[in-house]
Amino acid sequence: MHLLDIAENSIDAGADRIEIRIEEDMVNDILLLKVRDNGRGMDAETMAKVADPFYTTRRVRRVGLGLPFLSQAAEECGGSFSIASEMGKGTTVSASFKNSHIDRKPLGDIAATMTVLVAGNPRIDFFLEYAKDGFFYRFDTEEIRRDLGDVPINTPSVIEIIRRDISTGIKELLLKGI
Repeated sequence: MHLLDIAENSIDAGADRIEIRIEEDMVNDILLLKVRDNGRGMDAETMAKVADPFYTTRRVRRVGLGLPFLSQAAEECGGSFSIASEMGKGTTVSASFKNSHIDRKPLGDIAATMTVLVAGNPRIDFFLEYAKDGFFYRFDTEEIRRDLGDVPINTPSVIEIIRRDISTGIKELLLKGI
């Protein structure tokens, strides 16, 4: 859910490309999540407030819990949280976790998360890289869109193929090196 929330923040910030990186480093016992966008970015005043759960730029609710919850989840698992942003260039959110920590939340269904993002935002390019111990799986809607030609990327049959490809790609990756 954290990835979905951060990606939605990127969409709200006008991003047309969102890059999501997930890395499992089993040797160093680290899980790293990184989301980078090319949205409008944040000024220093906004950056100073993003960790405050009672600050949000959204008009539909008065709290902004996504980033504070991610930060808390990372720190509770012996990890860290950081955010970097530059006006007009975009924002990068990073969180690391001790992978084996008993309180580390499961990643959830990454294929379903990416499918929801692509289906609901067909004009935005999404890039996913999932890495584990030197092996990786990559997914890029920019490449898929080129191959599809005039077929919309959010056509139900295309979305199902995307979901299946991501799910299979990640499963195969996780089985490597076992």
